Amino acid sequence: MRRNAVLFVAISLLSGFGSTTMALAVSIWLLDLTGSSSRAALAGLCVYAPTLAGPWLGGILDRLPRRPVVVAVNLGLAAALLCLLAVRTAADAWLLFAVSLCYGLSYVLIDAGESALLPRALGAGRLADVNGWRSSAQEGAKLVAPLVGAGLYAWRGGHLVALVSAALPVLVALLYLTVRLTDPPPAPSAPVSDGAPDIAPGDAAATVGAAPDGVPGTACTALPTGRDRGLRAGLRVLRRDPVLRRSVGLAAVVIALSGFTTAPLFQVVTVDLRLPSTFLGVLASAQGAGSLVAGVVVGRLITRHGPVPVAVGGAVLFAVSCLLRCAPWWPVTVAAGVLAGIGLPVALVAAVTTVQTRTPEPLLGRVAATANTAMFGPVAAAIPLGSVAVHLGGRPPFVVAAVVSLVAAAVAVRRRGCPLPGAEPVLTASGVRRPVRR
Repeated sequence: MRRNAVLFVAISLLSGFGSTTMALAVSIWLLDLTGSSSRAALAGLCVYAPTLAGPWLGGILDRLPRRPVVVAVNLGLAAALLCLLAVRTAADAWLLFAVSLCYGLSYVLIDAGESALLPRALGAGRLADVNGWRSSAQEGAKLVAPLVGAGLYAWRGGHLVALVSAALPVLVALLYLTVRLTDPPPAPSAPVSDGAPDIAPGDAAATVGAAPDGVPGTACTALPTGRDRGLRAGLRVLRRDPVLRRSVGLAAVVIALSGFTTAPLFQVVTVDLRLPSTFLGVLASAQGAGSLVAGVVVGRLITRHGPVPVAVGGAVLFAVSCLLRCAPWWPVTVAAGVLAGIGLPVALVAAVTTVQTRTPEPLLGRVAATANTAMFGPVAAAIPLGSVAVHLGGRPPFVVAAVVSLVAAAVAVRRRGCPLPGAEPVLTASGVRRPVRR
């Protein structure tokens, strides 16, 4: 288990370093080729667009052997990056957009594939900790990768960055091949139709094992039935499991609000605080530092308190960071960046861990991909909304974001989904439902 944990952290570190390095290089490359900031921004849209197809891509993943697919996607990404060696003039800019789209597709498939492989590699008891370490590795890479990417581009141009970035997915594919996986547990199929909350009569339900209200190992999730084998299964599972619904919903709100406040942050720094635009780099580093701290502690918090309370805490921290960014003093703005760096990954890791521990194994691919769509898809609309809202000033959008985040946290706290302790329905080996007393 420890060996697999190290391998997955290394995979996250290499993947985060390569994608961050290339993302910056693509933007600079497009600016140099076309001289258009709007065209450079469209590369980011190409990365996010495949997220909207997450449920369908996840459904395909569930029908194929997952590790070979993840390995093949990484090798395909490496091949796509090598195509950038053909870029010479503005007429070749379409290759940069095509590779950005390939990155977006790979994110969806690899994230869903990893979510399905991690429980087989680590077991439910280690998922929260390892997800936190992986988050720290990715955020740590983001502190260094932009500098490396910019330096390599300035030294030898985008072709060198493409070569370095293409080598990393190959290394990641090799690491995936060395992970030791256990066989997935057989899924119980006896129906439960006693009217348990949010599970329709005729669906199958089971617990994966530990404690109420979302502590890793517990599930109120519908197992696959005949009608659950389609692409709608991911949405059905998210809708019917209240703990999944709340944790993923909170992460979606916080991530969308982070996109909504992007343009207002530029306004606060350059207009309200009258600081140079390069100060945004300081704030990015502060947020990265907060994310490193969050990654170290979030696994322990999820194990102790459950994912929904932890996600609520992340939403509250993000709301506080939004209010602090309204202060007219730059050190407070830096502190707000640290808090945002803690709140965002805390909410995200809580949601990802919930998906991994509360989803039946045969549905993990499509449920994980659907959850990713729910969490990251709204960013595509939130960023332009923030660009419009900034016309009211830099600070009002932050107040709106703080209020929305706090309301979402309050709603998650008030709504209960799983049965109370001592009343969870569990399927025995014979398929007979009995209550478990805690």
